[in-house]
Amino acid sequence: METARKFDAETIRHALEELDSGKYGMVLRAKGIVPAPDGTWIHFDHVPGEADVRTGSADVTGKLCVIGTDLDEFGIAKLFGV
Repeated sequence: METARKFDAETIRHALEELDSGKYGMVLRAKGIVPAPDGTWIHFDHVPGEADVRTGSADVTGKLCVIGTDLDEFGIAKLFGV
């Protein structure tokens, strides 16, 4: 997904924890680069049970990707607010 929505790090951490719940299918990996309200960019990587959220270089637009099986794409979009 691409999004111009701005995220804070805590919102990303919460969404990544929710992906581990099983409610959205079997998530094997999630990653993205999204803008933050303060003008920085948040980079994240997630595998089951482990998440890395950090700031990094800018991109043109926010992007996030969730890879897995039997994914609830609508639910995942709603979780991230996009």
